[in-house]
Amino acid sequence: MQLDDVHAMKVARGGKRADALRWGFVGTGGIANAMAHTVTLTPKAELVAVSSRSMALAKLFAEKHGADQAFDSWADMLISNEIDAIYVATPTSVREEISVAAAHAGKHVLAEKPFASLQSMQNIIAACRENNVGFMDATHFVHHPRTHQIRKLKADTVGRTWSVASAFQFTLSDRGDIRYKPELEPMGAIGDAGWYNMRAAVEYLAPSAELECANAHIRRDAETGAAVSGSGVLRFTDGSTSTWDCGFDSGAVVMDLRISGTRGSINIDDFLGQSPDGSADYLHRASGWSPGSESTTVKVASPLPGSALMFEDFAAMAAEPSLREQWANGSIRTQTLLDAVWLSAIENE
Repeated sequence: MQLDDVHAMKVARGGKRADALRWGFVGTGGIANAMAHTVTLTPKAELVAVSSRSMALAKLFAEKHGADQAFDSWADMLISNEIDAIYVATPTSVREEISVAAAHAGKHVLAEKPFASLQSMQNIIAACRENNVGFMDATHFVHHPRTHQIRKLKADTVGRTWSVASAFQFTLSDRGDIRYKPELEPMGAIGDAGWYNMRAAVEYLAPSAELECANAHIRRDAETGAAVSGSGVLRFTDGSTSTWDCGFDSGAVVMDLRISGTRGSINIDDFLGQSPDGSADYLHRASGWSPGSESTTVKVASPLPGSALMFEDFAAMAAEPSLREQWANGSIRTQTLLDAVWLSAIENE
């Protein structure tokens, strides 16, 4: 299928949806392909352009996913008046440059994570604020109704939360992957997987709690020097803690989360995903070992996966500037924790 054929198909079915944000993707890797499919699940987004360092790859991606425009330069793509928002699916090392340029071009910015540093993220957010465009990091689970429900009911179901424990571990054996290249992804597993550990602490501990100290440990790949696993503990000013583990060399996928408090606990086997029907579960335990103890599995329905809801929340944020700070603050708090654990891990090597 050629690009002219794709355009003809769009015209035949009525063209662009009127309420959809028009997206340009920077990058054609695995995550960009997954998100291009996700865009088709919601009427709030439409993929119209893609850029890659290779025009051949850009055209293949555009034809595969029904985008009208293909570029071999992200700078050229930013000039297009047919694009409202940019999804930056590039290595961390170049994310700031592209995101800042997109903001100055008047495009809303959805950026993959992690970021090179808190200062790098703040530079992006400052550019977005200056140009009156929205910013969001591409974390999916925070958009799912399960996360919203747990946060809303946590005071009653968990009470004062004093501990969040999370693990995100999986197998990544391909040493050609950019996550094994410290010059492109300096934090390795701690940045890629550990971001979610940090975001879990941000989402489920008290928002007023500030980080008091971080203690972390790192293990590196002998061949590449990349960080392949990390573990540690965070302590906050309200006395709460968050323990975490992440890694690329687990024999099984682990995405566990436990939230503990004075009234009960919540356990999730897969805190980053959901069932094929979009729903997601959690286990609520209360009353300890007493005869009246309870253990209840709660299923939270959702019409869409968290990744598609992310594009819907992004569209709402782009349309309503008052929603932007909450998303920026969540990103800032997450990167603040990530920077702290990375610094501790390096000091402890």
